[in-house]
Amino acid sequence: MQIGIVGLPYSGKTTFFQTLTETHLDVNALQKRESNLAIVKVPDARLEKLNEMFNPKKIINATIEILDLVGVQKGENNQSAFNTTFLTKVRPNDAIIHVVRGFRDETVPHVEGNIDLMRDIRTLEEEFILADMSFCESRLEKIEKDILKHKNLDTVVKEKEYVVRWNEALQNETPLRELDFGEEESKYIRNYQPLSVKPLLIALNLDENDIKNSESIVADIKQKFSGKNIKIEPFFAKIEMELVQLEQEEKDMFMAEYGLKDSALSRLISSAYDLLGLQSFFTVGEDENRAWTIKKGMTAQEAAGVIHTDFYNKFIRAEVVALKDFFEYENFAKCKEKGVFRLEGKEYIVKDGDILHVRHG
Repeated sequence: MQIGIVGLPYSGKTTFFQTLTETHLDVNALQKRESNLAIVKVPDARLEKLNEMFNPKKIINATIEILDLVGVQKGENNQSAFNTTFLTKVRPNDAIIHVVRGFRDETVPHVEGNIDLMRDIRTLEEEFILADMSFCESRLEKIEKDILKHKNLDTVVKEKEYVVRWNEALQNETPLRELDFGEEESKYIRNYQPLSVKPLLIALNLDENDIKNSESIVADIKQKFSGKNIKIEPFFAKIEMELVQLEQEEKDMFMAEYGLKDSALSRLISSAYDLLGLQSFFTVGEDENRAWTIKKGMTAQEAAGVIHTDFYNKFIRAEVVALKDFFEYENFAKCKEKGVFRLEGKEYIVKDGDILHVRHG
């Protein structure tokens, strides 16, 4: 899974990237690059507890790729500000994080001259819509040429129906994430990867003195900007950048002092998982404890295939224990005795936090 970070210049986007990835590189050097990519471990307290119980030789967290993209300037004359390089890098992402500037710093002027959260949120949303409109219009031109040539007629006529629908929505300033897609139309969406269809996580980069009233700030933005597959989270760049440089004991004290319950990484990855409909299951043992990321609703056989293709093809059964039961009874023998250790078939829907052991041929 890859998530792209976007935002207007001087929104604190690169500091946000450093905080999430615990990358201690020179900010100026990072800002000069077209993009910065890092792979980060997904924090999971459940895996930490399992590690204490098993003390395995190897511990493997789920991971996520974070891509920091160059700051976006506002487009002019109803033209998208996104160039080809930017679009090539942002489209493959599974979700987008939009870092919005809410902090004040006289030494770093805002590109629009003042702080306005809603203006900046809408600015980038408009850019997504403009980029998608541009794609739809160019795609429709090609489809019309193919129709005149009687080339793949049935396929292109069906595609035209979809692209016209998307374009009409965009013309009405409706992002594509608001539409409902059938199975066939979803294949086209996945192929073309329009920006306004992607799940959107808005990170409000606020001043440290906004911590106490951050909930009301978020609630206000949610009232003004809502829709499908959108989440809004506060972020405090100056403080949270300092936090990642501390040892855990100091970090806990620092967070308690400022009233922060979770790290930025924990909060934002949790929101990203919700947006993308993801969950985790675990495989455990003396050799290795590992968290695996899957889509909600996946079957035991499909989850087995995430571990290894052969496990999907030769799946027989899955031994399953819910994590809360394992934590209560502390070992598999006790779980069997209490009747919470189960054998499940290929159609079993895996639950978040399940411990799985796959039996295969």
